Amino acid sequence: MADRILVVEDDEKLGAQIVEHLEGAGYTPDWLRDGDAAARTDPSPYSMVVLDLMLPGTYGLDVLKRYRANSDVPVIILTARDHPADRVRGLDLGADDYVTKPFWPEELLARVKARLRRPMLTRGETVAVGELRLDLAARVVEVEGAAVELTKVEFDLLATLAARAGQAMTRAALVDKVLDPERQGSERTLDVHVSRLRKKLGPEGKRVATVWGIGYRFDNQGSDNQDSDNQDSGDATE
Repeated sequence: MADRILVVEDDEKLGAQIVEHLEGAGYTPDWLRDGDAAARTDPSPYSMVVLDLMLPGTYGLDVLKRYRANSDVPVIILTARDHPADRVRGLDLGADDYVTKPFWPEELLARVKARLRRPMLTRGETVAVGELRLDLAARVVEVEGAAVELTKVEFDLLATLAARAGQAMTRAALVDKVLDPERQGSERTLDVHVSRLRKKLGPEGKRVATVWGIGYRFDNQGSDNQDSDNQDSGDATE
């Protein structure tokens, strides 16, 4: 069955082009034209959401926030505002990708295909890549068949990144998800946990890659990782 994709775009011409290209690629798109309708929509039946920010009614980032309260559905943001703060804010709220207008519909289609090829973990699943095995339900991590003892924060950090394999997550978003805000909630503390996690994972620690200027990413593709050079420095900044 074709993947269903929710398109939220108020521009009639652009929305029609997006829908046409998605249908041509074999997807089943549903098109909403305002933020209020999107905010009322359950994203769970969809494999992907393409979400404009500047919408009539509910603002796009507020729609994203509602979706992320109950769903991990991949979301690609569309916006005419090419400002780093907007991109970081979207990533903080859980967006998977970011496309700045104007763009070619073919570019968006390529990003949709790329995102849908990436695995998404849910509770109870296991990820195995290279010599690393992560069991979410049992909270067990193994490297080369040997158990690796991780702290709660280290496990939660690895699981959070692995759940969005291939996607950059900001340090602020990771702090919010895995650290105790009253005792540990700082980005510098997060960097320390990342460094310790990498060391415990040994040769597989390179999969926790630094994305300079953003934060971190779990690399589940192959064995080489260009972004993780000097990875123990943990110096990604926003």
